[in-house]
Amino acid sequence: MPAIADASKVAETVSDGAPIIVDIGKKRKKQIKQLREGRGKLMDEVEGLLEELRASGSISASAQPVVIVVREKPKARSLPWPLA
Repeated sequence: MPAIADASKVAETVSDGAPIIVDIGKKRKKQIKQLREGRGKLMDEVEGLLEELRASGSISASAQPVVIVVREKPKARSLPWPLA
C-alpha cells in the first residue's frame, strides 16, 4: 500500500492545527463511488491510513482536518471493432 508510506512522509512535515493532505492517487470510478458511500477497499485503506497517523502521533484522536485526494483513472480506450 503505497499510500501508507506516503502518509508517513506527510506526517513528519505537518504542524499543529494544519490540515493533513493525503494523496491516494488514481483509482477507478467504481472505487471512488464506493468511498463516497463509505464502503469498499478504498474506505478500508483510508481507515488504515488514519489509524497509522494516530498511532504515530501525527494527528490527535480528536478532530483535526484530514483531506483525502483521489483522482479518477481515465477509462481505457477500446479498439474499434471489427478490425479490418
